[in-house]
Amino acid sequence: MAFGMEEYLCVAFQERLRLPTVPMGDAAAPLPSTRLLLKRREVAELERALQSRRQEFQQRMESLAQRWQQLGQREEQLRDVTLKFDAFLKASAARRERALRRAEEARARAAGQGAEATRLRRELAGLLQRRERLARCLRSLRSFGDYLRDVLARMGQFQDVPAMLAHFGALAGVRAALAHQAEARQERLAQGWARLRRYQEEAGSELLHTNNEVAQLRAQLGAACHIRLQGESRWAHIQSTAAQKTQLLGQVKLAVLNLFQLATARLEVPADVALEDSEAQLDTVLLCLQDLVAICAELCPRQPGPCLPPLPAATSTRPQRHGGARVPPSQE
Repeated sequence: MAFGMEEYLCVAFQERLRLPTVPMGDAAAPLPSTRLLLKRREVAELERALQSRRQEFQQRMESLAQRWQQLGQREEQLRDVTLKFDAFLKASAARRERALRRAEEARARAAGQGAEATRLRRELAGLLQRRERLARCLRSLRSFGDYLRDVLARMGQFQDVPAMLAHFGALAGVRAALAHQAEARQERLAQGWARLRRYQEEAGSELLHTNNEVAQLRAQLGAACHIRLQGESRWAHIQSTAAQKTQLLGQVKLAVLNLFQLATARLEVPADVALEDSEAQLDTVLLCLQDLVAICAELCPRQPGPCLPPLPAATSTRPQRHGGARVPPSQE
């Protein structure tokens, strides 16, 4: 605020110091010295006005500073009062909370004491009722006491009634123990019978399972026997068929051997072929037949003779044994 006022005064002073522009042709214009004097006078007046304004501004600033100081003091006082009031409020709240807590505890103690008194009155009533029952029981058992004293006097082997009751109590305990042992034995016997029945059931189930397995194995054995009989019948059939084929083969080999011997004996062909080589024998017989056909064709050219098939490749390409078979008579 102070800087704003000084700037304002400086601007106003500068505006006052500006010289007005005077046209050159004006004859009534004052002289420069006059204008200078006037300006100096104005400057002095402005200086005085500025000084007065500065004094007023300084006074105002001092009064404002005092007011700011007073306001700060009042603010500090208000802050202290606020803190004190907050502390007072907190203390009052704490006192109120403690009072409420004490009142709640007092009410809880009163309620607990009331409940305890109620429980004690109920317990007292129960004890009175029990006392009454015990008194009635005592009156009802008075005759038994007289009876026990008479028994004690008659027996004469016990000092007093408690000793006699202790003796009979021990006997009753022994009897109860024996009864308990008998019950335990009966229970163990029942458990043994139960285990026996369970074992019998398990053995019966295992025996039934074994019988089922035996029946299955017997069925499998019957099926295997049936399959074996079928295989044996097939094997017998195969053996009989093989015997028939072997017999037929022997007959064929025998017929071929007879034919070979007959052909070689009639045509005087050396028989240097093994007896088991039926193929070579057939080849030799076929060669002989071809020679006979050729001879017949030469002797009777006009009469058509039987046409024998040519030798097969296997027969024609068979290696000759011992120099080969004998050359046909036609070629000789």
